[in-house]
Amino acid sequence: MIKHVVMWKLKDVAEGKTKAENAETIKKLLEDLPKKIEELKKAEVGINVLEGEEDAICDVVLTVSCESQDDLQTYAAHPDHQKVVSYIKKVVDERRVVDYIL
Repeated sequence: MIKHVVMWKLKDVAEGKTKAENAETIKKLLEDLPKKIEELKKAEVGINVLEGEEDAICDVVLTVSCESQDDLQTYAAHPDHQKVVSYIKKVVDERRVVDYIL
């Protein structure tokens, strides 16, 4: 099993929406992906609720589970995932990622 964790810091306003609105949009788009991508076993999306220490805070976090690195690569290249990536790139300031094997 491989876990893929991504954290984003969002722009205050982008694509005509506030940071909070874009966070909700990202959450919905990402949570719909397991229904569309067989290799994606689970996707969990969290929106930050902690306030303060603005430099250390990310706004949205994604944790996905796949059976193998090959499955993770298939998920990453999947057209439905790429549509979500395209939207996220428009609304994000920073991105951090880590993959690890259980």
